[in-house]
Amino acid sequence: MIPIIEIAKRALDGRPVLEKEYDMRVFSPRVRELVKEYGISFDSDVLVPSDDGLADSIFKAAVDLICSVGVYCKDTERVIAFDEKEVRNELKTSFDHALLGEGMEQRTLLPRKPDSKDRPWIFAGAGGVTVSDESIFMRLVENYAKRIPIANAITTPCLLSVDGATIRARSPLEIEGSIRTVVLGREALRRAGRPGLPIMNAIGTAESAIALASGLHPDFGLRKTDGYMVAELAELKTDLDLLNRVALLQSLNVPIAGIYGPIYGGFAGGAEGTAITSTAFHIQGILTYGASWTLCFPIHVKYTSSSSPELIWIASTYAQAVSRNTKVPALYYNYTAAGPCTEMVLQEFAAEFIAAVSSGASIETGGVAKGKYFDYLTPIEPMFASEVAYAAAGITRPDANEIVKNLVSKFEDKIPNPPKGRRFQECCDILTGEPSKECFSIYEKVKKEVSNLGIDFLY
Repeated sequence: MIPIIEIAKRALDGRPVLEKEYDMRVFSPRVRELVKEYGISFDSDVLVPSDDGLADSIFKAAVDLICSVGVYCKDTERVIAFDEKEVRNELKTSFDHALLGEGMEQRTLLPRKPDSKDRPWIFAGAGGVTVSDESIFMRLVENYAKRIPIANAITTPCLLSVDGATIRARSPLEIEGSIRTVVLGREALRRAGRPGLPIMNAIGTAESAIALASGLHPDFGLRKTDGYMVAELAELKTDLDLLNRVALLQSLNVPIAGIYGPIYGGFAGGAEGTAITSTAFHIQGILTYGASWTLCFPIHVKYTSSSSPELIWIASTYAQAVSRNTKVPALYYNYTAAGPCTEMVLQEFAAEFIAAVSSGASIETGGVAKGKYFDYLTPIEPMFASEVAYAAAGITRPDANEIVKNLVSKFEDKIPNPPKGRRFQECCDILTGEPSKECFSIYEKVKKEVSNLGIDFLY
């Protein structure tokens, strides 16, 4: 692992370049060149490719990309550079697992391979979506732990306010919100009888390094066996606040994840360039953060969701590229276009997670309704998504491709104008978090639909 001090030195002393120049004259042209050089092309009839050569070409292109353009530090306007020998050495000596959770809930997150029968790691919950008050937060997290017995870890919501005051970044309200997020999450898991479950999204409410640090106090904070996610910025960027988090977390010797959302239709270009960039981000996390696992969530620049055919192909090829060529466990996270209590949202989850799991990834259940509306989430979506992902283990890529194409055909035309669904308060009992009969009816209908396509659910 490259010491964080060395990364910081390169961020301060590296080659100076304006961000716009990096985007337009360094990064974007090189991605286009690599797409042509390696002959990478998107095929709309094969959303889950089974061509190992394609996956390996994407990986080689990603290594070339990192070595060519480096990682850009936004604060210093300098490039953190790496040479190929250093990159290859770091990949060989990188982490190959992460030990998470405590007591009866302790598990080891391991890498997977395409077509593997090994069950994926199930990181279930809110996907960091914001909720309006603490009671909804508690009901959701408690129900995630109760209703998803196969969950290996929990992702908590973000809080919108503290005691009625809207949280503002880099203010005392952010500090208090971060502390309260951890306290509430721990209490909800205790009530569910699963206090040892790891909270792997660290503190979703924390937007700054100091707010993250505030939630690490031993009296009420996160544990060393929780997961700590540090963002990588689009495209192939970081900043000093993020590196500050890494410095803190490395000093505590806790598992760090690099998380990243490459933008389809942005500087990375189309599906081919975004697949290369997604894979390069995985390598960036290993190099700059010493990541022991990574999380990818490619997103459409226009629809701000990830269930369109091109994005599913990106998820599949990225997962195959990194799972075949690195040891670091890779997770896939999604943003659905549709909202809660709709058939479409469950069909989106099924298509994306069957593609990702059959391609070698584990999963975090994603942001519902694009993750942009507060309270638009229920326990049903992560429960269904977790069950699909778990059942998809062992599905071959050719079989997954046919299932995924069938599912995509059911909702593709709705992506530009998806059903927004309903808020938690409209779908669930506010006191217990129990989903409505209508929610369960939709869940059973889509589950049967997916089962008929060849997914063998455990229950």
